[in-house]
Amino acid sequence: MAAMKHHCAIVGAGIGGLTLALSLLRAGYRVDVYEQAPELLELGAGVQLAPNGTRILRHLGLESALMAKGAVEAAGKEVRIWNTGETWPLFDLGEDSMRRFGAPYWMIHRGDLHRVLLDAVLREAPGSVHTGHRLTDLGQSGDDVSLRFANGAEARADLMIGADGVHSVVRRALFGEDAAEFTGIVAWRGLAPMAALPASLRRNVGTNWVGPGGHCITYPLRGETVMNFVGLVERDDWRNESWTEAGTTAESLADFEGWHPLIRQVIAEAGTPYLWALLQRPSLERWTSGRVTLLGDACHPTLPFLAQGAIMAIEDAIVLTRCLEAYGSDAAGAFARYEALRLPRTSAIVNGSRANTARFHNPVLADRDAAIRYVETEWKPETVRSRYDWLFAYDAMQVEI
Repeated sequence: MAAMKHHCAIVGAGIGGLTLALSLLRAGYRVDVYEQAPELLELGAGVQLAPNGTRILRHLGLESALMAKGAVEAAGKEVRIWNTGETWPLFDLGEDSMRRFGAPYWMIHRGDLHRVLLDAVLREAPGSVHTGHRLTDLGQSGDDVSLRFANGAEARADLMIGADGVHSVVRRALFGEDAAEFTGIVAWRGLAPMAALPASLRRNVGTNWVGPGGHCITYPLRGETVMNFVGLVERDDWRNESWTEAGTTAESLADFEGWHPLIRQVIAEAGTPYLWALLQRPSLERWTSGRVTLLGDACHPTLPFLAQGAIMAIEDAIVLTRCLEAYGSDAAGAFARYEALRLPRTSAIVNGSRANTARFHNPVLADRDAAIRYVETEWKPETVRSRYDWLFAYDAMQVEI
């Protein structure tokens, strides 16, 4: 059976591409992954993995490796006012997450998650991940897909999946240039040693600090030894979308002038901070052309305000694998079903993330009394559950194909 299955070429060895590779390999497909970077480094900072993501990673047998890397099981989420630090619980996690959704809520360094996925893929198929392969052109016939790379290499496969992120070469080849639009928001990120922070911050909870014109997210990583910090602020003088552009602590502190001393201490202890501009792109109405389809940020890039970006790619990978399994040699049918299943959900998440911008940055938060009324209205328990339960309850392994 395995010998009759499609040979799949995956462009992009990020979280989505590697999850797809692992899922396909486990299902008996031949897979080659092509990555433009010369080597795979543990870049980035934290990523939150809600139950709809962790149930997949557990299904793939990765729980022990991720916990060994220091994944933190969150006890809960909370919201705090930007300058006073007043705090409201959003929802319990821990045992409550297991009881209600059958899976935990983890907080993990993106590089650690990436390494665990990469190691698992290479155990299944040594030599299947090809670094230093920047795609420059692709072609299709009735029988296969051809790939050409900047290093002069060429490859062929039965099917191709573009998992090459927001700057996707595959998306551009299929559907042309997109019209990226600056949101007016830039993001700072950094990691602060937990030992350097006050005891009041050393808890395994995820915190949204909300304020006028900006918000911050803090949560522990790597066995609660470091604090992940992401600070988002409205400004119009930075348009670089790169995640690897270093800024200065002084500039980051200036963007959060007047914020609570705890936030400013995290920034001060976080070493060299990195900043990038948040851009939004129009949603694609279709992801597939012939024997090529898209996955993850390549087809549904989202703002990071629902903590679902990486999970959407993980879900895509499982649903796509299941569609290929169900449709056998009918790749066109598999790709069509994959799109039909995933487009409504990913569009809803993209729209929900965009809606959270105004919620997290509302000008009313500048006044303490108004801020309290606002938080107690916007983050009522029943409102929070309606906002998140549909996300967490989704099971990519059980969706009817």
